[in-house]
Formats: sequence, C-alpha cells, structure tokens
Amino acid sequence: MDYKKTNAPVTTIPRNLANFDSDTGNLYHSIVICSKMADKINDEIRQELYQKLEEFATLNDNLEEIHENREQIEVSRYFERLPKPTLIAIEEYLDKKVYFTKYEKEEEEEEEKGKKEEVKEQKKDSKE
Repeated sequence: MDYKKTNAPVTTIPRNLANFDSDTGNLYHSIVICSKMADKINDEIRQELYQKLEEFATLNDNLEEIHENREQIEVSRYFERLPKPTLIAIEEYLDKKVYFTKYEKEEEEEEEKGKKEEVKEQKKDSKE
C-alpha cells in the first residue's frame, strides 16, 4: 500500500476508545492488531527509505570527503514528514482496511484439553 497518500493525521489526536473495540469486542485485541500493523508499516517505510538513501552512498569512507547532498537531505525530510506508522495503522483500523482473524475457539479447545489432561494426571497420582 502507498502510505504516502494516506489520510492519517501527522500529529496525535484524541480517540474514542469505544470505536476501537467495536470489531473485536476487546480493546486489548484491537490495540495488538494496530501494533502489529504499525510494525509492518514501519518496516516497509524503512526499507523504502534505505533503498533511496543507498543511491547516495559513497564507496570511500573518508572523513575529509564528507559533503552535503541536497537530494539526500530532501529525501530524508520527506520521510520525516510522513505520518508515524502507529497513526497510519490506527487510521486503517478505524476505516476497516485491516483484515484480521479471531482464534478464540481454538484457544478455548486447547485450554479445555489441557485441563482434562491435568485432571487425568491428578487421578493417576492419587491412585498411586
């Protein structure tokens, strides 16, 4: 996705927490989804920045040859002006552009199996 054309705000704004848990039913799960999405967005933006800055890399690492490169400075400033990955992720989540799945049933079944196994082990221990 092109994160440069996002409608996310550049600065932090107050949010209504009731909007976050409407899809998942749990505020914590919503925050985790936004957090994972922000990490993914951050990685994509960082890779793109490094690719663009690689064009300006010099092979000689001489301290005497350090000079300003206006184009490199402009690229860096451009990426600094982009909205933060967390803000982009929150905006996408609230706009329902993020796909996620729930694994609650599997987790509950695994917990029940674990409890049954514990009960069986306790019965065996008590018989001995």
